[in-house]
Amino acid sequence: MTLYGVGLGPGEADLVTVRGRDVLERADVVYSPGRLSRSVATEHVPESRIGDLDFPMTRDEDELRTAWREAAAEIAPRARDGTAAFVTLGDPNVYSTFGHLRRTLDAFHPEVDLEVVPGVSAVTAFTTALGVEVAAGSSLALREAARGAAPTGPDRMVLFKVTDVPTTHRKLVDSGYDVVYGRRLFMEQGETVVTDDPATLSERDYYTLAYAERRDVEFDRPATAAFESTDDAATNAAADAATNVATDAATNVATDAASDAAGTVSDGGVRSSGDLERVAEGGVSTGDVPDDHASVELAESEACGDRPLETSDPTPGAADLEGTGGGRR
Repeated sequence: MTLYGVGLGPGEADLVTVRGRDVLERADVVYSPGRLSRSVATEHVPESRIGDLDFPMTRDEDELRTAWREAAAEIAPRARDGTAAFVTLGDPNVYSTFGHLRRTLDAFHPEVDLEVVPGVSAVTAFTTALGVEVAAGSSLALREAARGAAPTGPDRMVLFKVTDVPTTHRKLVDSGYDVVYGRRLFMEQGETVVTDDPATLSERDYYTLAYAERRDVEFDRPATAAFESTDDAATNAAADAATNVATDAATNVATDAASDAAGTVSDGGVRSSGDLERVAEGGVSTGDVPDDHASVELAESEACGDRPLETSDPTPGAADLEGTGGGRR
């Protein structure tokens, strides 16, 4: 069968994708590499279907390789005989433990089918939490900044694993960057903090990221940014609208007055025979009244793109008018 690597998103249970939730509900067993991912998974599957894996807290590569071989040996039979899932926070292929499991299974259990279900990553979620827009045409670099590291070079950066915020902040500011931080964004576990003050994040926390942008760089602005260039844009728009309304009203009054003086219909409609008789009775010379409908302006029809009646066309009768939707050609 299949082992699914399922991204749980940044940490809130309702940010798991629909596909991810469906896989978790169908899986015979769901493996979790840690406490936080386990707490999200149990919002979608019962505890009885959770499989826990033990990983040593070490940087020793030999110990880590041994731990991953043992984990793969535990997971492979369950994935061969049924459906298994391995969950991670964020996306399985972005700063994730799933990559270690995939490589180990490929090496020692190649018969196991693997499928990845993407999740919402902090790479994208940070923009919403920090109020940052990455507009079309922008460049953005992804860096790791653990233990006080402060990568420099790109104009815009997202820094992961900012465990020593004060040290990283000092280095970035000295290098000409403005920096804002987000800690435990969209996570139900712990307090969410968004700030540009490093003093408020003096305690170390693995789930801290930063957005750094050079102060001395003029970034290209999208076309619609011009709408934000003046404080009274809304006032100007309202004034323009009022002016247009007044102008249209004055034009319509003048047009109606001219039409009344000439004895014509200003709305483009065709006069009925009763209308023509009343005009004649009102003292307007019958010579001023059209002899047939063909010479009457069909303004509404022309405005809709219809062809106006030619003077050589025969006069349409009532049946013709009904069949053509009111005389439109």
